Amino acid sequence: MRLAMYSIGAGAARPGLVCGTRIHDLCARVPAAPATMPEILAALERLRPALQKLAGETAGGHALAEVTLHAPVPRPGKIMALGLNYKDHAAEANMALPEHQLWFAKMTTAVNDPYAPIQLPRASDKLDYEAELAIVIGRRARHVSRADAPAVIAGYCAANDVSVRDWQLRTSQFVLGKSFDTHCPFGPWIVTADEIPDVQALGIRCLVNGEVRQNSNTREMVFDCYSMIEHISQAMTLEPGDLILTGTPAGVGAVSKPARYLKAGDVVRVEIDGIGAIENRVEPEAR
Repeated sequence: MRLAMYSIGAGAARPGLVCGTRIHDLCARVPAAPATMPEILAALERLRPALQKLAGETAGGHALAEVTLHAPVPRPGKIMALGLNYKDHAAEANMALPEHQLWFAKMTTAVNDPYAPIQLPRASDKLDYEAELAIVIGRRARHVSRADAPAVIAGYCAANDVSVRDWQLRTSQFVLGKSFDTHCPFGPWIVTADEIPDVQALGIRCLVNGEVRQNSNTREMVFDCYSMIEHISQAMTLEPGDLILTGTPAGVGAVSKPARYLKAGDVVRVEIDGIGAIENRVEPEAR
């Protein structure tokens, strides 16, 4: 199933269920469904029979081309991200594989829609892309074993961990350089975990103006998705709607020789097999 947030015209965003090229108003068609995406994720098992029945309908609703898709979780409680988590990326950066998981946070004000512009900030021209698989948490959990980790995951999205490199690397803490406004587009929807047979065997790509810059597979991860859940849940309680970015593969602009940073007008597309694609144009921050 594909769960999304969408709006029509100037209307408010609402939860939807994507069925082929159409989207259904989830709350209108499933009266038992809560009104927010985190609540829907928390109730997913209870709602599953009704959602699966609705997913089989090909008529009704609205064509995807007629609606605006928004970030599937408008304001996650947490956005946590793992650094240096692809073997090919560590190799291109000439860095040793990490012994421990390298976590940092992105602030929730960085959230952006899957097809909305991303800002080239006034403060820097060192703007970079990072194609990433995003995990969306589906239930409240702490101290999760690796064996139990799959039950905590509601689904997956495509994401771009947009990074302002000089701000990121001028200190040992990455938060500011990773948290500029609009620098966490993700979506275009949440693909529920049951739709992904093997999350560690997904092709992942980033294209800039149609040119392939990153082309890898989630099997290149140093720490897999379930070990991430196991590790981070020792420190903090995971809650429905929390977003976990799982690292980026080789091909980022900062490591290219010479560096290839994003410019105004560039179009960045992130594709993940079985998930879908997001696409964002770079626009100068408004003055």
